[in-house]
Amino acid sequence: MLIFCLLFLFLGSYALIDTYNVYYHAQDKSVLKYKPKLLDDGTVESPQEMISGNVAWITIPDTKIDYPIMQGEDNTEYLNKAPDGSFELSGSIFLDSRNAPDFSDPYSLVYGHHMENDVMFGALDKYLSEDYFHSHQTGTLIVGSKAYTLTFFASKTESARDQYLFNPENTTYADAMREIHSGVGVFDSSVSTEGKRILALSTCKADLSDDRTMVFAVIEE
Repeated sequence: MLIFCLLFLFLGSYALIDTYNVYYHAQDKSVLKYKPKLLDDGTVESPQEMISGNVAWITIPDTKIDYPIMQGEDNTEYLNKAPDGSFELSGSIFLDSRNAPDFSDPYSLVYGHHMENDVMFGALDKYLSEDYFHSHQTGTLIVGSKAYTLTFFASKTESARDQYLFNPENTTYADAMREIHSGVGVFDSSVSTEGKRILALSTCKADLSDDRTMVFAVIEE
């Protein structure tokens, strides 16, 4: 019985330490040293240190979303890899490998793990509330030497099996808009989307479900 209790205590302690390490690294602010600086005149100053695989930086004010966007050879590369290349269960925020790295596609798809305490893309669920959506409707996307404004116009729950929203390589603007506005969600029809590039942010809703929380923005100069 004593051996059993000690084994149980060991396993429980290991699980707690492992969970702590995952969330500690997910909230590690040292990654900010790689963040480009947006100057008052709208130009971008590159960081002194660069990281391979970094294609952009996304920031949404009044949230914890302030991360480099990575892109790998496939969509598994950054599931458990930190931006610096080290192993990390919380992974990285990353652009679909089928998208153009300069976000020139009509529809670009970015993924992030759903973490507690709003870390990584854990805050996206809040966008399913109209009040939160309308009070957190803008962000910034820095791609190379250019800074773009993100204006969010829709949020919804969608199946990861959707043939358009999760297939950015072949999804046109018309395809994306049709799928985004189908079903139930939060929408702002006052945001002009015509002729603009669409950015989708996606995260899991539950471990055993293929449902995803998705938030959509237009990319504007």
